[in-house]
Amino acid sequence: MLTRHKISATLRRQIAARAGSRCSYCRSPELAGVAMVLDHIIPLIAGGASDSANLCLACYRCNEFKGARIEGQDLQSGASVPLFNPHLQAWRDHFAWSADGLRMIGRTPCGRATIATLYLNSDWLIQARRIWIMAGIHPPLE
Repeated sequence: MLTRHKISATLRRQIAARAGSRCSYCRSPELAGVAMVLDHIIPLIAGGASDSANLCLACYRCNEFKGARIEGQDLQSGASVPLFNPHLQAWRDHFAWSADGLRMIGRTPCGRATIATLYLNSDWLIQARRIWIMAGIHPPLE
């Protein structure tokens, strides 16, 4: 049976600061009222730890869609590839914003698989990004 360890408020604040108070995956801003949680990059069930090296800030949606997954399917090649790891990989190496800032574009198999697995271009996110653009808080500077 897995044992969940309580994550301190201090560690949560450090992780949020490291992420710029944005989801490490879809880049949604906490400032806009998007509920954030701590995501285990390598899930506990796969041997991941509840420490700074394995935790990232994620919106509730990305955390739920990711679940215990560490791989996803690149729809272009059909290959199963590791999902984006926000601690080991640079966001800009795997993703870009469309010209209008509404959609994430996968630059690599990892980026494309992460977009597909976490539904990073869902209708809800597209609409939210339209509002965030009008408010001047999107897209984030990477």
